[in-house]
Amino acid sequence: MNEEILEPDLPIIDPHHHLWDLRPLMGAFPEPRHDFLEALIDNAYYTFDQIHAHATSGHNVIGTVFMECGAFYRADADDAMKVVGEVEFVNGVAAQSASGLYGDLRLCAAIIGHADLLAGEKAAPVLEALGDASPDRFKGIRHQGAWDADPNVLGAPFHAPEGLYRDASFREGFKQLGRQGLTFDAWVLEPQLPDVIDLARAFPDQPICLDHCGTPLNIASYRGKLHERFDIWRHNIHELAKCENVTIKLGGLAMAFCGLPEKGPAAGTSSEDLAAMWRPYIQTCIEAFGTDRAMFESNYPVDYWGAEYPVLWNAFKRITQGASADEKHALYAGNAARFYGIEHILPKR
Repeated sequence: MNEEILEPDLPIIDPHHHLWDLRPLMGAFPEPRHDFLEALIDNAYYTFDQIHAHATSGHNVIGTVFMECGAFYRADADDAMKVVGEVEFVNGVAAQSASGLYGDLRLCAAIIGHADLLAGEKAAPVLEALGDASPDRFKGIRHQGAWDADPNVLGAPFHAPEGLYRDASFREGFKQLGRQGLTFDAWVLEPQLPDVIDLARAFPDQPICLDHCGTPLNIASYRGKLHERFDIWRHNIHELAKCENVTIKLGGLAMAFCGLPEKGPAAGTSSEDLAAMWRPYIQTCIEAFGTDRAMFESNYPVDYWGAEYPVLWNAFKRITQGASADEKHALYAGNAARFYGIEHILPKR
């Protein structure tokens, strides 16, 4: 869909995208494929050329943050250390971008990897190895906790253990993040938000970022229940916002899980229509967290399900049309730069 780019000079740091090659894995997923996987068929290979093309498609994206996704793990390492391969791979992509041969954009200026925090204290050497793989760019980890009693909500193979963030072994591993000065990204589904609240209260000094507005659900047994569950979601978002160590990512709503829109992939929905669907969620998050603890994200290529990259950012800009210049700077770039420690890529104001 061709749309005029709104506010084309507004600097953006896209704080959440993936890089991967899922082509060798597609045949291993059971048929019929979950909508999440169907949305990725056209983006099964997504690395430098693809993210660079999207990030330079009209909006003023000045840098990005890579988010772990289980890509390019080391084949010849023990299970705990396989994850280091992902950071090594992404650091190479970041170096390619930082060469300046492809313009001023700094892809993967920050890298969020993965370590199994259920390993408790044994997670510490893994975190150290991740840092050694990219000393300047590795900033933290995500250990996703998404789970639901209905197996059709997530589909194979994405389920985390039930109650992961409350697990004693997980929390022993979680302590290692603070000891190494690392951030934590949390991905859960909307009914699990109390788990993140409990975790944030238990570790008030640990920087935590909640991904994807807490992932409202409009899929499987939750289909048609967005309105019914909105007040539950809103209450939990406001409770979580009371934890000053938590920041929230504004996005992810174009995923198949959220069904906003339901028709995908790449439904061709206009930014006006997307803004109307997303506004209640985005505005609630900003109302709760303020403009200093929230950041817009693309979640690409997953959000390709319902929004092309330029249209997605247009929708966000429509929602913040009445915000001040300082508020926009914070929401689109400043907060991401501060949270992930990449202030050096911000343009001088």
